[in-house]
Amino acid sequence: MADLDDIAALSWPKHTERLTIRPVTPDDFKAMWAIRRQEPVGRWMGAESADFGPFCEFIATPDRMGKTLVVELDGQVIGDLMLAPEDPWSQVEVADQAKGVQAEIGWCLDPAVQGQGLATEAVRELVRLSFEELGFRRLVAHCFAANEPSWRLMERLGMRREAHTRQESLHRSGTWMDGLSYGLLADEWRDAQDRG
Repeated sequence: MADLDDIAALSWPKHTERLTIRPVTPDDFKAMWAIRRQEPVGRWMGAESADFGPFCEFIATPDRMGKTLVVELDGQVIGDLMLAPEDPWSQVEVADQAKGVQAEIGWCLDPAVQGQGLATEAVRELVRLSFEELGFRRLVAHCFAANEPSWRLMERLGMRREAHTRQESLHRSGTWMDGLSYGLLADEWRDAQDRG
């Protein structure tokens, strides 16, 4: 079982071949805002980032700060990741065994650096630390079906499409859009790593 305290207690930062991943600090807000307010990013985000003040208030809550990691390339913030522990559905008699065994993951990346495999590299590390260091048994990710780069990334990571909902998600444009949900089990991740 893992929670936000367990995420904070990990040894940070994490390094991949090209990236550094670490918990967000208020000093990162301006760079994050500059990325999220770009139309190709902002159109898919859960909250609009038009104004800096409300964006900071949104990100600065302890719960949101605890779930947010930034991605750096050569010391510059190029995006952020979400790691949100959650309890899956369970029957009442076994609910205590289901606490904190699953997490939702999410990401956004500056369009200026897209097309270089950086999102895949960052999210692959997020998946690794979720399973290997935090001990989650399952990860989930969700997106609008029209957000093809996002669901293609999920599939590159070996995530399985588990749901395609019809006009279930209301976009801020006023349009009801299809949604996609993906999942990945720790056992599936380990098997894929063993196969190399």
